[in-house]
Amino acid sequence: MLFLVVALLLLGAVLGTVAHAPLTFSVAVGLVIAVWLGVFAIREWHGRHRRTSAH
Repeated sequence: MLFLVVALLLLGAVLGTVAHAPLTFSVAVGLVIAVWLGVFAIREWHGRHRRTSAH
């Protein structure tokens, strides 16, 4: 429960910061995060795929 409260507080702080940042900056940071998550997902998928095919 404490984790949820902290996560919501951090989310509120981040959204408050984004509301005051220029739109182009917010979009650029969003794209960087999206690419980072995409690369992470692909690496995880390849890692799981290699482990399951080895058996």
